[in-house]
Amino acid sequence: MAIILQEAQEWYRDLMDNKSDPRVNDFFLLSSPLPTLCMCIFYAYFSKSLGPRLMAKRKPMELRTVLVVYNAIQTIFSAWIFYEYLMSGWWGHYSFKCQPVDYSTTGLAMRMVNICWWYYISKFTEFFDTLFFILRKKNEHVSTLHVIHHGCMPFSVWMGLKFAPGGHSTFFALLNSFVHIVMYFYYMIAAMGPKYQKYIWWKKYLTTFQMVQFVAIFTHQFQLLFRECDYPKGFMVWIGLHGVMFLFLFSDFYKAKYLNAARRRRQAVKANGYANALPSNGHSKHLGEGDALVANGSNTGACMPVMEDEYVKSNGQSNGVYKDGFFKEGVLSNNDAIFNPDSSSSSLHQRKVK
Repeated sequence: MAIILQEAQEWYRDLMDNKSDPRVNDFFLLSSPLPTLCMCIFYAYFSKSLGPRLMAKRKPMELRTVLVVYNAIQTIFSAWIFYEYLMSGWWGHYSFKCQPVDYSTTGLAMRMVNICWWYYISKFTEFFDTLFFILRKKNEHVSTLHVIHHGCMPFSVWMGLKFAPGGHSTFFALLNSFVHIVMYFYYMIAAMGPKYQKYIWWKKYLTTFQMVQFVAIFTHQFQLLFRECDYPKGFMVWIGLHGVMFLFLFSDFYKAKYLNAARRRRQAVKANGYANALPSNGHSKHLGEGDALVANGSNTGACMPVMEDEYVKSNGQSNGVYKDGFFKEGVLSNNDAIFNPDSSSSSLHQRKVK
């Protein structure tokens, strides 16, 4: 056993000292994988266990202003990261077919290293997405998909930054940063209140946009399986598999929340005797892709779900709605109980809405 432990230690030291990129040795959190790994594990534990227990007997916090400011900062931060990735190589210098890592200390190569580190840091700032859900007692949004998506990214980015900061796989970060510009801008507008909803009519396309991102990522990565390229094959496969995994996770979510929306609406109409689906003139309302009736549903579990319980148009419910026809925070229509009869949040909402 002692020999095995000694060999493992020697292998680890060789990996850290001789096979990693020496240019990042002095970067914060880069000397060892343990701090990053521990923070990822604690994030998962806090998100699914500790956080909800700490808030169990406390009232949900009102964080509207905080959310607007946070999402504005994240939008600007993502835009800067995207710009730096372009200027560090992807705007004319890098090849989309094959791009080796530039391990030199030239200005452009070090600019790429620096922005890779900032992208790594951004994976920790995204933990606040989950924290705000928990503080607002929106635990139904802290889904397995959400925790996996946020929890594994810092360690994955750490490995790329430690051994290959630049080159082919940074296309993943470039594209992901662009998606986050759109995503956090949307959440900023959504957090500003109902009167701004007309400016984010494109919300139903966000999940599709995220899935297209993952297809582009694994397609770009796996092309190296059929092309000679001086880039570490291990990282290419690792990033490509991330794209495949997240595509499947988001696809399951998409099917559950969008493709089955029509079936859920039909069930709700039958259960309610058309009371909520038909206005006084007898003609059926036009319902969007699953977001007109499912107050907490249409983006629950995505990278950061929109707070649809605050902004869904009412179906004739007078108690707890804004005067312009939008639900107050935490007050949902009775249809939510029909669509999600087994959910933990359903019973809470049934108690609130009489």
